Amino acid sequence: MSTTHNELNKIQELLLRIILGNKVVLTLEEACEYTGLSKSYMYKLTSLRLIPYSKPSGKLVFFSKESLDSWMLDNEHLTKGDIEREAFASIRKEAGHGK
Repeated sequence: MSTTHNELNKIQELLLRIILGNKVVLTLEEACEYTGLSKSYMYKLTSLRLIPYSKPSGKLVFFSKESLDSWMLDNEHLTKGDIEREAFASIRKEAGHGK
């Protein structure tokens, strides 16, 4: 019986992911599910205006999935290899200007 219950939960989670994947605008609860952040933390981010959101009626909060994607990928950190390539390119550029 518990195996069937677990399988139903997995199917429900998959369906939710499919539905969220097709939506453009998300509610607060959907945005929490999509980002993996808690509801209280999402409220904190909105109150501090650290995350893009809309509040068309003055009560309900909505999020653009595209804006959430951009926000989550903001402040990207370079790999060590990327940093080394940029450093070598900068050194080569400076050496070329010194001649």
